[in-house]
Amino acid sequence: MPARKIDPERIRAALDSQLAELGEHPYDGPPQAAPDAAVQVILGLYARGLRPEKDLARLAVRASLDRLADKAPGRTVEVRVPPYAAVQCVPGPRHTRGTPPNVVETDPRTWLELATGRLTWDDAMEAGKISASGTRADLSEYLPL
Repeated sequence: MPARKIDPERIRAALDSQLAELGEHPYDGPPQAAPDAAVQVILGLYARGLRPEKDLARLAVRASLDRLADKAPGRTVEVRVPPYAAVQCVPGPRHTRGTPPNVVETDPRTWLELATGRLTWDDAMEAGKISASGTRADLSEYLPL
């Protein structure tokens, strides 16, 4: 299944809205870099103890999960980042019905930290920030993105 295409202008609008709330200048980079900029803004907000707008967080999580699905195509592992998105990825046996045998679930902040390399898989597992079940539910070889 191909990754969902996310509208770069939608990301840019959400990014500009969040930057305006922070009293910063609008995003002026290229559209293709807006998802990465959104991730960085969100991680900066988390670092300040602030919560990002849901639309921007959703777009950043979806874009990064799509990047994971592109990097590790397949349907063996379901990666869930509630409440924003989930993807199936990793080569191997395909899951079709019921609860997947290989599931990874984490919160948006942890996912974005893993995706950017600010947090390692092992450290996140050790801290209990990831719920991973199944023999193929280790994404460390695909992270950071």
